[in-house]
Amino acid sequence: MVNSKGRAEIFVSGRVQGVGYRYFTEDIAAEMSLTGFTKNLPDGRVHVEVEGEVDEIKKFIERLRTGPSAARVLNVQIKWKDYEGIYPDFSIRF
Repeated sequence: MVNSKGRAEIFVSGRVQGVGYRYFTEDIAAEMSLTGFTKNLPDGRVHVEVEGEVDEIKKFIERLRTGPSAARVLNVQIKWKDYEGIYPDFSIRF
């Protein structure tokens, strides 16, 4: 079976701001050839949108559940969407 492409909107909660979580996310997305963005939200969560091969996105999400050593991830909410190919790379938004 050929891998299909997809998109996921992800919200991560816990101690995920001020601990390098967005940089961690950017590094693993680049390593896995995924595109999209990550940004901090005013409510303390981190928002991630990612596109690429569905199997790679699933592996990416598993790594998000751990995060960098200073983080403490409590919850990861995922909403799967159709692939659109709208991101040229993966970036941190401010």
